[in-house]
Amino acid sequence: MAGSKRKSQSLLNGALVLSLATLIVKIIGVIYKIPLSNMIGTVGRGYFDSAYNLYVPIYTVSMAGLPVAIAKMVSQQMALGHFRDVRLIHRVAKRLFLIMGILGTLTMLVLAYPYAFSAKNMNVLPAIFVITPSIFFCCIMSSYRGYYNGLRNMTPTAFSQVFEAGGKLVFGLLCAKWVISYGYSRFEAGLTVFGQTVSNETEALSAIYPYAAAAAASGVTLGTVIGMIYLLILYKIKGDGITKTELASSPRPERSGAVAKKIIVFAIPVVASSLVFSITNLIDAVTIQNRLEHMIANNMDYIRSVYATELAGVLDADVKNFLYGAYSLSLDFKNLIPSLTMPLGISAIPALSAAWAIKSKKQIKTSIEAVLRITMMIAMPCGIGLAVLSQPVLAVFYGSGNSAAGISIAAPVMSVYGVTVFLTALAQPMTNMLQALDKAKIPLVSLSIGAVAKVVANYILVGIPKINVNGAVIGTVVCYALIVIINLCALIFTAKIRINFMSVFVKPIFCGILCGLAAYTSFGICNRFIPPFSVAGHSLKDLLSLGFAICFGGIVYVISMLLIKGIAKDDIIMLPKGEKIAKILAKYGFIE
Repeated sequence: MAGSKRKSQSLLNGALVLSLATLIVKIIGVIYKIPLSNMIGTVGRGYFDSAYNLYVPIYTVSMAGLPVAIAKMVSQQMALGHFRDVRLIHRVAKRLFLIMGILGTLTMLVLAYPYAFSAKNMNVLPAIFVITPSIFFCCIMSSYRGYYNGLRNMTPTAFSQVFEAGGKLVFGLLCAKWVISYGYSRFEAGLTVFGQTVSNETEALSAIYPYAAAAAASGVTLGTVIGMIYLLILYKIKGDGITKTELASSPRPERSGAVAKKIIVFAIPVVASSLVFSITNLIDAVTIQNRLEHMIANNMDYIRSVYATELAGVLDADVKNFLYGAYSLSLDFKNLIPSLTMPLGISAIPALSAAWAIKSKKQIKTSIEAVLRITMMIAMPCGIGLAVLSQPVLAVFYGSGNSAAGISIAAPVMSVYGVTVFLTALAQPMTNMLQALDKAKIPLVSLSIGAVAKVVANYILVGIPKINVNGAVIGTVVCYALIVIINLCALIFTAKIRINFMSVFVKPIFCGILCGLAAYTSFGICNRFIPPFSVAGHSLKDLLSLGFAICFGGIVYVISMLLIKGIAKDDIIMLPKGEKIAKILAKYGFIE
């Protein structure tokens, strides 16, 4: 393996790389799902999503905690100059991931038939069998991702994520199209379609859909293979940058068994937290729908009087699904902002772990404040912008479809989520920072407390007719408020630091409010004076007004943050070309 100059990124530099990759992956995901849904139909998507429902929890258990443990331990040993320990951690991690990959794959195969039987849907089996190997490849890939993250080089992880998503897009769509074309050609030739004798097109499509969904799932598996191969080749060619001199001067490493034990002990609460989160979401969905059904059954006349316009033409039997579907519209945007701030937490693990290992209180304080401040700087303008523009945003995306009737119900829900999205945006980075400070059990406790509060709030509030589906929003806000308060107190107590609340919280909130006011006002003005016009039958007035409002609100936010010196010099320095940018801003008095 060739040695090379080691590449180390700052906290924000690494976060930017991962955020850009996340954005690209999200865009690829949208490009993938829309044509896939049109291609394999609602029935095929049902098979595909059913396979995913089994895949996600097993995937979570197989690898949720190990990458975090590896990144933390590697960064600590690098900070101490224990380079032989760093290499040993990687070797042990690869063996552990190999074992977890095999166990995860076997578990999914064993559960495939019972899962399909309990769901009364044996047609989901082809998709399950095709997606199963991706667990193994993901585990191998993650051993390298965690290792490079620990070396404070997020670029390999970012590229592997993009390659993985690109592979899913290309191979998933191509394979699905080929299977559909093959099955349809068999039908037109009067032959059996995937072993079934069919007499018309409807029966032919019914026979094709399970295998089309499996073909789409093959894109997931092939995408993980591509991402894994990229990392294997990169490591073979570039290595990790640790030199022979550094290895020779490094102290004798720990025993492999001791390292494996440390990784497993650290990973257990991380995996448990992920499981609690997954199970909570499942219970949440079930609880909301059950309470809605019970409440509506006893208060149908009242609900119809409250939502008279929205429920016009909706059967009594479909009222529950209509309200839950309207609530779900807002969820499409709820996790968008947290997905952009999540890389801050991932990038914080090696930076904070290294500072914790050498007991540098200044670096610890700088890292924690930077993560919290940047998270707030992203979440506040985006969240308040979504809150004040919820109606036009939903109208642009869903106004011309079958979901248009639910917009008036979804918009207030989305507004509440927008105003409080900073809570969900802070939760994961705080969790990662506590993990870096050897306090992985605290996020498990806070998440468990929040989850219980959420379920209880849902049960009580959704059952009240005047509140109905809006109770789910309150439950979510209560859940994440508890998580953030507990985790923030634990961070301050563990790190023994004082947070600059004015810089971290107050200034982003103030400027976020200004951003929201600017966006709301500019949208109203544009929407009033721009004449209606359309392109290819689609009205673009709202879209143009929305685009202008977002741009104007963003400009107001940036200017206001600069004027009140809401951007810290330490944050600027950690950016690419940060020193030059900091000098320019300091010259004009925008930073101190």
